[in-house]
Amino acid sequence: MRKQFLLFIFFAFALTACSKFEKVRKLTDEKKKYAAAIEFYKKGEYDKAGILFEELLPSLTGTDQQELVTFYQAYCDYHTGNFEMANFRFKRFAETFARSEYVEEAVYMSAYSLYKNSPNYNLDQSGTLTAINELQSFINNYPDSKFRTETSDLIKDLRKKLERKAYEKAKLYYKTSPFNIASLKSSVIEIGNFQKDYPDSDYSEEMAYLKVLAQYDLAVSTIESKQRERYDDAIKFYQEFVDKYPKSDFLKKAEKFYDTSIKESERLAKLEEEYKKALEKQKSNTSKVGAAENQK
Repeated sequence: MRKQFLLFIFFAFALTACSKFEKVRKLTDEKKKYAAAIEFYKKGEYDKAGILFEELLPSLTGTDQQELVTFYQAYCDYHTGNFEMANFRFKRFAETFARSEYVEEAVYMSAYSLYKNSPNYNLDQSGTLTAINELQSFINNYPDSKFRTETSDLIKDLRKKLERKAYEKAKLYYKTSPFNIASLKSSVIEIGNFQKDYPDSDYSEEMAYLKVLAQYDLAVSTIESKQRERYDDAIKFYQEFVDKYPKSDFLKKAEKFYDTSIKESERLAKLEEEYKKALEKQKSNTSKVGAAENQK
């Protein structure tokens, strides 16, 4: 019974609040409606404040209240999780009220809204790149801003997301089909891109090892005429790996691929040399036969 009574009280309160809000919406006295909207905003009832601000704005054009209501309306979108609209409204505020005391904060919040709207690392990162560009633009335009340190941290956080995306992408190429030549080629390329783009990454050691492994598997999987070159690349990648990470936990595993790559490269080099000698001998014999034929 007590639970049912509490539910009744809750619904009664909610209905009363809704009724009060609807009465405010119907007010023809815009001063009272404006005061009520500000009150809702200060209480943190951003959904209700946002609706009232939306209704009030057309009649506030050119008034002293227009600037504040436009600014607050953008914050209503932000606080209710509508970050895309918040980005738009903060940006439009900065353009419309370029001399406002709130313009710097609006530009920052426009970029920050994009940060909040950035997707998870496993999704398309176009939004993340846009957020980084706007945050960097803010730092460039407001180098002495009180938001500078926070903005720099946000950019670092977003770059970490791009880094994770690149890391998972490189690993995925290898995991998808370990002995598929196209996948292995793509894996080596993506790892190389990762190393170039994120040289100080926490994933760098693992990526350097995976590059050796992917290149070794590529050499094993390919036709014999291309194997020596690819084994030599595996050897080179191992040497780069061991030079940078001499105490790596991956070292023993990498050494096996290195040792095999050296043996295979030497074996293939010997075969190439034997084939070259046989070819030269064949050419020599052909020349001798031709010379003998000419003497007849």
